[in-house]
Amino acid sequence: METMSTIHAFAVGFLELSVLLFAFLLGAGALVLLYMYVVDITQTQHTIRRNYPIIGRFRYFFEHLGEFFRQYFFALDREELPFNRAQRSWVYRASKNVDSTIAFGSTHPLNTPGDYLFLNGLFPPLEEQIKERGQLSFGEGYARAPYTTSAFFNISAMSFGALSAPAIKALSIGAAQAGIWLNTGEGALSPFHLEGGCDLVFQIGTAKYGVRNADGSLSDEKLAAVAAHESVKMIEIKLSQGAKPGKGGILPGEKVTEIIASTRHIPEGEDSISPNRHTDIGTIDELLTMIHHVRELTGIPAGIKCVIGQAQWLDEFCVAIHDKGLAYAPDFITVDSADGGTGAAPQSLMDYMGLPIKRSLPLVVDKLVEYGLRSRIRVICSGKMINPSGVAAALCLGADCVNSARGFMFALGCIQALQCNKNTCPTGITTHDPDLQKGLDPTNKATRVASYAANLQHEVEIIAHSCGVREPAQLRREHAQVINEIGLPESLASLHPDAITHDRYR
Repeated sequence: METMSTIHAFAVGFLELSVLLFAFLLGAGALVLLYMYVVDITQTQHTIRRNYPIIGRFRYFFEHLGEFFRQYFFALDREELPFNRAQRSWVYRASKNVDSTIAFGSTHPLNTPGDYLFLNGLFPPLEEQIKERGQLSFGEGYARAPYTTSAFFNISAMSFGALSAPAIKALSIGAAQAGIWLNTGEGALSPFHLEGGCDLVFQIGTAKYGVRNADGSLSDEKLAAVAAHESVKMIEIKLSQGAKPGKGGILPGEKVTEIIASTRHIPEGEDSISPNRHTDIGTIDELLTMIHHVRELTGIPAGIKCVIGQAQWLDEFCVAIHDKGLAYAPDFITVDSADGGTGAAPQSLMDYMGLPIKRSLPLVVDKLVEYGLRSRIRVICSGKMINPSGVAAALCLGADCVNSARGFMFALGCIQALQCNKNTCPTGITTHDPDLQKGLDPTNKATRVASYAANLQHEVEIIAHSCGVREPAQLRREHAQVINEIGLPESLASLHPDAITHDRYR
């Protein structure tokens, strides 16, 4: 009996100790979770952790483990669409100023049709031979206030409405830090665009948001007021955009908040659908007349943005410019690629409509050269160029500079959740839900925007120097080849004979 009592007492004591230990561990675990929660909601560097405290940490944990286990289970580095892991990872590292070098060897195949290869020169320039980036002027000799910049990589059109207020604010501040411009998109000029004091390109969309009369026509008075802002440097008349050529913009009613409605001059809470084209521009002559009118009214350079599809109009366009005079020519053409992005568009248009930039860009450049207009009209291009290789290839094809939207969204923290049209963006970039927006700290993200722009331009300069030229503006078609359908490199110069003789930068 005594032995049984001892065993019983021991069992009871062990059980009590176990309960105490479990309670201690439970309490310690709760304290750890509380600590992690407080850290996550107070830090400003990681939007996912701030919006989804504790749980959000698993994303970064699994992302890190994936580097070690990917070889055993799957290899998605270069397979995911629309942007693969390798492309996004480069942007993330560039925006955080993290070392962009890699080890062992490239995972990029050298036989994928459509990819570019750059041709290194035998005697690349020495450090002391490298030129400072040249100045690129718009509207010189035609606009009362021409615009000059040294940036060849800028922020493409993203409207306030499609993007949240903190996102626009971060882009504006970051653009000012990097010395690049920010295109307002068709959603009008908001207070958040002006927040950072960066250079702005004001876009006039088909609905003429922010510069419209009650009937939707252009208000000269409102446009003059917009152009009077010191930050507004150029006007872009949007004819079409890559993700939905032939279709107007779509902003779901749940995103049309009071401030968006007042900025755009539209009803609050209702779907905002732009016309599929400008109702007052139906001919080449009317287009050139509008360009001239906008430039004369505002005094700043005016250009157009379009996706190239049926291209015979380019000949009519160039002939009409010569007939009416060079003062009627656009100061720039922004060529948007068919693989451009947007917050909401019909899949049939996004997948199948328009020409990609590798076809449309040389087509436009060569037409301008053919008609002697290349030195009059600057060429900007946009559409899925978020890494140095894409930007360098565009410069080789004849672009003066490149715009990117989704690259800067990644710099803001976008994780490609594909929720842009649902007001549920987990990173606060494309949502107007205040609970999700709070995770995006504009000050922190602005620094990342600036770092991304600076690091991308720096690496394009590295590519240019390796090709044997002293600055990116000197890149030409003979400096690159493209992989053809049988997996072999083919010269860009032979595919698109380079007739460019002028200097882009002066």
